Amino acid sequence: MNHIVTVQHAVTAFEPWMEPTDAELDAIEREMPVILADVELLDAHIVTLDRTPTEVDDRRIRRARRRALAARVALVNRAASMSLPGGAA
Repeated sequence: MNHIVTVQHAVTAFEPWMEPTDAELDAIEREMPVILADVELLDAHIVTLDRTPTEVDDRRIRRARRRALAARVALVNRAASMSLPGGAA
């Protein structure tokens, strides 16, 4: 019986080039409020998939949509204020 052996090295999740850089981790950390707000909005929509939305469901979706929008605006404003020279807002 012949064994089939690969010629290349095995690919593992521990290769140094596969890990996120510090800059990527910082970007994820800055975007985390937006990510969490989007998850909350998605959860609000998922609840209403198999039934007709009630008034409470509608309020929850509107509230989650407003939070997601506010989180995105805050992220954009932070990015804009960081890119201005001299720290002027």
